[in-house]
Amino acid sequence: MATAFHKAAALFLATIMAAAPTADACTRAVYLGPEGRVLTGRSFDWSAPITSNLWVFPRGMERDGRAGPRSVTWTSRYGSLVVSGYDISTVDGMNEAGLATNLLWQVDTEYPGDDGTTPRMSLSIWAQYFLDNFATVAEAVDHLRANPFDAVTGEVPAMPGRMTTVHLLLSDATGDSAILEWIDGELTIHHGRDYRVMTNEPRYEEQLAVRAYWNRVNPRDFLPAPAGPPTASCAPRSISTPCSSPLTRAWPPPRP
Repeated sequence: MATAFHKAAALFLATIMAAAPTADACTRAVYLGPEGRVLTGRSFDWSAPITSNLWVFPRGMERDGRAGPRSVTWTSRYGSLVVSGYDISTVDGMNEAGLATNLLWQVDTEYPGDDGTTPRMSLSIWAQYFLDNFATVAEAVDHLRANPFDAVTGEVPAMPGRMTTVHLLLSDATGDSAILEWIDGELTIHHGRDYRVMTNEPRYEEQLAVRAYWNRVNPRDFLPAPAGPPTASCAPRSISTPCSSPLTRAWPPPRP
C-alpha cells in the first residue's frame, strides 16, 4: 500500500487513542482544516474491556455477511487498517482510499425482521463492508440505496441477553460524511458535509433538532436574571436546565 496510506492510518489511530482516555461518551467528529486537510476522530467510552486489536486486511479477500444463506458476498477492492471489537468485529477503520468508518452505540436502534427475501449482513462486518468496497462516502451511499440489505444483530460478547445496537458513521478524504441508523426497522441515511459531529443518543434527527434549538439561544438571555419576566431559558426545548431548577428563579415571584 502507498506510503501516504500508512501515514494517514497512523494519524487516524493516534487521533482515536488520544481522545479515548478523557472520553465521557462516544463521540465522533470530522475536522475540515486548511489546505483541504480532513481528520476524523472519535472517543470511546465502554463499560467493559472489548479486547481491541489492530488488523490489516489486504485487497482481494473473499467475504460474506456472516448472516446465513442470504448473506451479501463480495471481494475486497481496498486494503484497510481496522480496530476490532472483541476480536470478532470491525469497530473503527480506514481504507487505503481514505474512507473511514466508526461504530457508535445507539440504544433506540431497531433492526428489521427477516422477510425471507432481502440480503442480510451481520453487524460484526457491517463497517468492514464499506471499507472493502468504496473510496468515497457518496459512492457508498449511492450503492447502498441501489442495493439494500438488512442488518442482523447479536448478543454483545460476555453480556448475555444484551443485543448489539449501533449506528455507523462514514467519512472520506474529501470531507464528506454520512450517518446510517436503523430506526423502526428502516435504514435512515443522513448524507452531507454538514453532518460532522455525532454522539450516541438520541437518534441523529433529534440531535440535529437539539443543535438547532441551541443555535437560536442567546447565551446572555439563558443566564438567570435577578428580576423581570422569564427569558429564553424557559422556552420549550428537548434538553436544557428546567425552569424549576435552582439555577433559574421562579416567575412570578412568590408573594410575601
